[in-house]
Amino acid sequence: MTPELRVMRGDLRVPGGSPPGGGRRHLLSVADLSADDVERLLATAASFGRSLEREVKKLPTLRGRTVVNLFFESSTRTSSSFELAAKRLSADTMTIRAAGSAVDKGESLKDTALTLGAYDPDVIVIRHPQIGAPQLVAGCTEAHVVNAGDGKHQHPTQALLDLYAIREELGRLEGLHVAVVGDVLHSRVARSLVQALALVGASVTLVGPPALIPRGIEAMGCEVAYDIEAIGAADVVYVLRMQRERMLEGAAYVPSLREYSARWGVTPERLRPGQRVMHPGPMNRGVEIDPRVADASHALIGLQVRAGLVVRMAVLYDLLTSGPVGVPAAAAVGVA
Repeated sequence: MTPELRVMRGDLRVPGGSPPGGGRRHLLSVADLSADDVERLLATAASFGRSLEREVKKLPTLRGRTVVNLFFESSTRTSSSFELAAKRLSADTMTIRAAGSAVDKGESLKDTALTLGAYDPDVIVIRHPQIGAPQLVAGCTEAHVVNAGDGKHQHPTQALLDLYAIREELGRLEGLHVAVVGDVLHSRVARSLVQALALVGASVTLVGPPALIPRGIEAMGCEVAYDIEAIGAADVVYVLRMQRERMLEGAAYVPSLREYSARWGVTPERLRPGQRVMHPGPMNRGVEIDPRVADASHALIGLQVRAGLVVRMAVLYDLLTSGPVGVPAAAAVGVA
């Protein structure tokens, strides 16, 4: 198996072949999850969703726990939703960004992790541009670690919130067809989503320019198409942005953004009635997605953002509590 395919599959191991963190539970990749895990997390998220309809939205579930958000890349949705998720569960939170920290002075990720680990946090949520950064943190701290995005490798909580949003809208996941359109090559979202959809019995077609579709990705169980017309058969059209910050300098993946938009941009004319449209954000309106599509009633983009909060609440809860055996998720979190 090539290194590229190992990254696409999420098959990343720490030196020595043993799991990081001495047996503690982490969420580093969708590959860490089973179909039962996904179902449990989505059910717990739904229970938390009902709690947000109350006048007092805060729950005492994680009182006395500490969640550290460690972000080495820019983020709006992921960072804010993890912080709010922890606060809604009454955990203490601390958010650290690379800019303005000792990282600016040359401190390594390992030393940053060791410093934070000395404060004995319960969970460290990390986003980092380098593949494998969450595994490193899991290996040198006693905290549970959640991968909030590492390079172009994995973004498991994004995949979970996408599953939650789809099921909320369409009522099911099994048997659905999802077309993922755009820059798959540089997208951790696409890799995680392909794995997650396979776990729940949905099918995936990746659509985009040949240069932006990874070689051998069909081994993950998806199909590949290079013509935008392929989205016509899908129940859900999932649009990705061009991740220029991850592209090799000077490499020409497409002739121009204008041509990319003309050939692969998702417009109203390319959609059929009944199709739902999703985007993980941030959007480049007028490039990968037409503003009329982004703002249409069949777009689930706002639902995705709302799903991010309850799904990340569920992930934190799941890592830090086992819950009574045999008790439904709604009863276990006390929001039935």
